[in-house]
Amino acid sequence: MVGPKETQQPNGFSRRSFIQGVSVGSGAAGALLATPEAKAAGGDVVGPGAVSMTLRINGRNHSLEAEPRVTLLDALRDRLDMTGAKKVCDRATCGACTVMVDGQAVYACTMLAIEAEGREIRTIESLSANDPVPRNFVKHDAQQCGFCTPGFVMACQSFLENNPNPSQADVEAGLSGNICRCGTYVGVRLAALDAAKEVKGGRRRGY
Repeated sequence: MVGPKETQQPNGFSRRSFIQGVSVGSGAAGALLATPEAKAAGGDVVGPGAVSMTLRINGRNHSLEAEPRVTLLDALRDRLDMTGAKKVCDRATCGACTVMVDGQAVYACTMLAIEAEGREIRTIESLSANDPVPRNFVKHDAQQCGFCTPGFVMACQSFLENNPNPSQADVEAGLSGNICRCGTYVGVRLAALDAAKEVKGGRRRGY
């Protein structure tokens, strides 16, 4: 089922196994983030004080000031009042903070806001209740407490835009980087398969 169970992509990797591999080097990454200086998107060293940056989110530019160490998740929630992405584990293990950056699903707690300058960011706020993925999440009751739902929806949106005709196995592998403590994986799987028929004309198969 979709979730903590390890499922491999055709190339032998899943989103979760990739994140687990990256976590081995978390000590070194943490040391880098602890340094007083950081590099902006253009490569210039900035910090440690607050700097001006512009983030393009859901088709609009948003200007803000933040220290280079501020994550994209904290910038969205605390600076820009976009609270759809949830802050849960804060260590890239649950997927509740998933957003899309240049069309790919990203854990917003692992990306610095300053790194996202000049890139196209999409959050759950970019979708309406009538869009295929949210609508099918409701149709198949793919949420209970709802805390993981925004991350699942954005992971699903990204997955379907890049995989328009998925099988059940494809969905399980593609969404394996998100965890639901309530166990709504069956509903999530059905929602993804049905939404695929609408997002890019995919057909439901493998179920």
